[in-house]
Amino acid sequence: MMRVLLFLPRWVRRIWRRSLFLRVIATTLVLSIIVVGVLGFSLLSRVTSGLLDAKERISVAESAAGQGEAQRLLDAADTGPSTPSPSRLVDSVVSILASRAGSPATFDVLLLSSQTSTDAPERGTNLVAVASVPEELRSAISLTKRQSWTYSEIRFLDGRSVPGLVVGAPLTIPGVGPYELYYLFPLTQEQQTLDLVRSAVVGAGFILVVLLAAVAGIVTRQVAIPVREAAQRARRLSAGHLDERMRVKREDDLSQLARSFNEMAESLENQIEQLEELSRVQQRFVSDVSHELRTPLTTIRMAADVLFGDRESFDPATARSAELLQTQLDRFESLLVDLLEISRFDAGVANLDVSVIDLSTLIDQTIDSVAPLAARLRIPVRFRSYERPCRVECDSRRIDRIIRNLLDNAIEHADPRGVRVELAGDHDSVAVTVRDLGVGLRPGESSLVFSRFWRADPARARTTGGTGLGLAIALEDARLHGGWLEAWGEPGKGACFRLTLPRAPGVEVRSSPLLMPEEVAPEPDVFVDRVRAAATAPDGGDHNA
Repeated sequence: MMRVLLFLPRWVRRIWRRSLFLRVIATTLVLSIIVVGVLGFSLLSRVTSGLLDAKERISVAESAAGQGEAQRLLDAADTGPSTPSPSRLVDSVVSILASRAGSPATFDVLLLSSQTSTDAPERGTNLVAVASVPEELRSAISLTKRQSWTYSEIRFLDGRSVPGLVVGAPLTIPGVGPYELYYLFPLTQEQQTLDLVRSAVVGAGFILVVLLAAVAGIVTRQVAIPVREAAQRARRLSAGHLDERMRVKREDDLSQLARSFNEMAESLENQIEQLEELSRVQQRFVSDVSHELRTPLTTIRMAADVLFGDRESFDPATARSAELLQTQLDRFESLLVDLLEISRFDAGVANLDVSVIDLSTLIDQTIDSVAPLAARLRIPVRFRSYERPCRVECDSRRIDRIIRNLLDNAIEHADPRGVRVELAGDHDSVAVTVRDLGVGLRPGESSLVFSRFWRADPARARTTGGTGLGLAIALEDARLHGGWLEAWGEPGKGACFRLTLPRAPGVEVRSSPLLMPEEVAPEPDVFVDRVRAAATAPDGGDHNA
């Protein structure tokens, strides 16, 4: 069945895979046709064998009786006072045997001479042709001198022919020589009987197949309709319609399925409502705390600025405390900003301020802004743009924040070989990769780096004092644009982040113009071009920081 499906059109295979009703009906039809065909063939074979066996017994017995009567008649004629001529003997024998056939005749008779070189008379009834007797049968009778028979086509001199059974036996005519007496029994009645049986079997088989298909359809429909209803309800449930329930009509297995589905849906609805309420409480808490902390933070900031400005007049310990206070207030303020941004994403109120920008220029500016950090850590940053200018409709503030987060993270974890930044685009999308050659990521960590407050090594000392929300916010910014943000890393080989954005809002991103290291692995100390064939040829240059 599966091999047959391979030769069908794709839309037929798709319907076959999706429709349980069609598969059950088709399978029932095929199996029913096979079963009915086997049974019909067996029945026809047995009927045919029975008819032919009966016909053969009757024909052989009739031929033997006729041959015996003809031989007695010929022997009696030879003992009389005068022997009739050969023609009269042959005519009388054929006439007597033909009278045994009845009306209409149930068989024909041929009396043929076994001698080919004489002018012995030969006779037959009802214009039956000598060609009706196969040469093989004549040879067998001549050799064995016994009665023999075979199935052959009975031909007539007027051109007619019918299937039949030919039974022959040797016969001796006194004064003439050896003869062969053939009885030709037409199988017309048997053929009509077989045709009637065959048409009855075919008709009954067709009706049986149709009835089986109808029964299978009815039974399958009783099962398929509840299953389809359950699938439809499940789709609506997954789409957010939590009040969907199945109707329970009976007490059978399908009703148990419906009740189980309803219990599952009710449980999911309750759990989702609890989670939504918990999420709303959490979002409200984060938002309220973030807003409420702004007022005391502003007051503390004002006091800290005064202390920081007068730190030179303090003793060294107090001056150092003022510097630490200023640093931690900066970090605390960044954390509040990130928490407020996360709360906007959670509440679904984040919006894009779209404008047309040159992404290569934006990346140049972002690299310049992180240059002091890179210089302090002695990490070179190299940027190659394969398209200048690279026009994109996006929210420049959010894209700048994504690139800045990726660069800060790469500089923090890079080794002296530095950070590689690449930009390329095709007709529908643009991509930016930020690659460092530092410690890298362990297996499974590439999907965790975007989790909130997640760190690959909690014991690792940080120099930038990040909030732990940068990559999570970057991922949400990328999704808000309809793009991707992906991560790759291997221990000792560094990490690579790829940002893919549509050229304009609403354009579906199908592929990225830049490859990731697992797709084409670059040499560790060489700035390798990893642009897809669809990307534009490089017309930009390098930016070194």
